Amino acid sequence: MTDNPAATEDPAAALRRRIDTLRPHTARIWNYWLGGGDYYEVDRVAGDRIRELHPSIGEYARADRLFLGRAVRHLVADAGIRQFLDIGTGLPTADNTHEVAQRLAPESRVVYVDNDPLVLAHARALLTSAPEGRTDHLDADLRDVEAVLERAAATLDLSRPVALMLLGVVIFVGDDEDPYGIVRRFMDALPAGSHLVLSHTITTPALPEVDDAVRFWNEHGTPALTQRTPEEVARFFEGLQLLDPGVVSCSRWRPEEGDEPVEVAMYGGVGRKG
Repeated sequence: MTDNPAATEDPAAALRRRIDTLRPHTARIWNYWLGGGDYYEVDRVAGDRIRELHPSIGEYARADRLFLGRAVRHLVADAGIRQFLDIGTGLPTADNTHEVAQRLAPESRVVYVDNDPLVLAHARALLTSAPEGRTDHLDADLRDVEAVLERAAATLDLSRPVALMLLGVVIFVGDDEDPYGIVRRFMDALPAGSHLVLSHTITTPALPEVDDAVRFWNEHGTPALTQRTPEEVARFFEGLQLLDPGVVSCSRWRPEEGDEPVEVAMYGGVGRKG
């Protein structure tokens, strides 16, 4: 017996208590734009308003998802990567990192990291593994570099190459929180042959509607976004061998047959640690 109800609380109930259904959340809106069903009415309303401000915003989510698939397929098939640390997982949808990787190499191991309670609740139910490989999911924050690496080491062999996946997550780290230092600390802890896969919303005078959409989001949603220029996004790859075609619109990173490389203000790249 205990006088502390929290000590015996069901973990699922504890997660549900952390979900804020009164304010739109980026992971749920992203899921809405991708055609998923894991969102609330407040997310749909905000998502539709953002789409009014920037009608092609839904293309960002699709372009980012296709970029993930192409990058993972390259890393598995051409670079021999069998370990992935995917931070800022988002709500599970089609072709998650482990599904793409294990389709080509069933022995691949993937650790997902997120701190959103709705993501955690769904990830634990949906992110299963091929028998030969393994997946895990950590409730942790990108900023806690040492803690993430320590816990990921229970699943990944950090003495062997790892692909660090940071898709659409560094935008939530403000300039006053040393975003470049955070990414560098992760890559410094990983061995030669490891790769960084990163995507980031950009700001550019050519697309002022993107700035309008971000302004609306930061006034009404959570967490706040920090936009960066293409040049500032490229800085995350300093010290790495940047793979062709460099840091470009996600839709234009090695498009495959059937892809439609329409320019979007979500830029991405892949870099290799020598």
